[in-house]
Amino acid sequence: MEENKENIEQKEIPKHRDKIEALDNMSLGISIAVAIALGVGLGLLLKSWTGYTWTLWIGVFYGISAAILNVYKAYKKAKKDLDKLADDPKYAHLKKYGYNDQKDDDDK
Repeated sequence: MEENKENIEQKEIPKHRDKIEALDNMSLGISIAVAIALGVGLGLLLKSWTGYTWTLWIGVFYGISAAILNVYKAYKKAKKDLDKLADDPKYAHLKKYGYNDQKDDDDK
C-alpha cells in the first residue's frame, strides 16, 4: 500500500510546470545572444594575446556555432514534445487522416 502512495506522489505534476516551460522556451533567444557574445569575447581575447586579427573570427565562429547548437537542441526538445502529443488519443484522427480545414458556409 505504501509503495502505491509513493508512485502516486512521484507522478504528480509540479504546480508551476507551465510557467517553467515558458521560461525555458523564452530563454532560447537569450542563450543565442549570450553564446555569440561569449564567442566574440573569446575572439577579442585571442586577438589581444596573439596580435592576429583572424583569431577574432575563430571566436565569432565558435559563438555562432554554439548559438546554432542551442537552436538545434531546442528544436529536438520541441519535436519530442510534439511527437508525444501526436500519440495522444485525442489527436489520433489527425495523425491518421491529416488536418482538413473545411470552411463553413458562413466563411464564404
